[in-house]
Formats: sequence, C-alpha cells, structure tokens
Amino acid sequence: MLMRTDPFRELDRLTQQLMGTSGTWSRPSPMPMDAYREGEEYVIALDLPGVSTDAIDIDVERNMLTVKAERRPVTKADTVQMELSERPLGVFSRQLMLADTLDTEHIKADYDAGVLTLRIPIAERAKPRKISIGGESAHKQISG
Repeated sequence: MLMRTDPFRELDRLTQQLMGTSGTWSRPSPMPMDAYREGEEYVIALDLPGVSTDAIDIDVERNMLTVKAERRPVTKADTVQMELSERPLGVFSRQLMLADTLDTEHIKADYDAGVLTLRIPIAERAKPRKISIGGESAHKQISG
C-alpha cells in the first residue's frame, strides 16, 4: 500500500541525529512513522511531540502525501539560562507515495498526545468482490 520514495532517508535521519542538525524548510528533518492496515483503512502514525496543530501542514496531490511540521522554540524569559537542549527544533517532513488502491479523497487526520494519525480508506475498486457468471450455456450434441 505504501512505497518509499527515498532509500537514503533513514541514513540521512541517522546522520542528522549524530550531527545534531535541525531541519529547515529547504531541508527538513524526517519524522518517525508507523504504517499499517486496520480493517478497511490504511493507518499512518507520525511522531510529532511538542508540535502544535497550527504548525502541521498535510497535503495530497494525486497519490503523493506530504506532511510538514515545525517545532518552534518556546519563548523564555530573559532570566532563563539554558543548561541542556536536546529536543530538536525546526522543520520535519515526510513524503509518501500512496498506492492507487487507497481513497485519497477521504483521508481523516487526528492529533493526540504528540502523534498525528492519518486514516486512509481502502478504495472500493480495491476491495475483493464476487463476480457472477451470466447467461446459460447451451449444450449441443454434434453428430457426424
């Protein structure tokens, strides 16, 4: 149901974690995700802790699903002295090529506890169905 578009994305993610680099709009960091089928829906869950819903952008064009999010720094008082900052800030993005068997017209998105969950119905044309056989075959005997 899902096709990866960039085989080096995981390597980039690991490199960014080791180098401590954040994403920018021109070069966003990837976001962790799970994808699975649940009944008649395909579910994609993306980790976006600390991101507000107004900083999440979800687009679908043809079969390309794009999710972008931005974790902005929290405004602190002038008297605050940062001792440790490990939580990545910046832009996170994920692009997924969806199969033709998914109904991209009816995607539902929910955001709870830092997890963005997208539910994509399986298209009616992709569901198994019975084919009935029409007409009766006439048996004829050939004599010769």
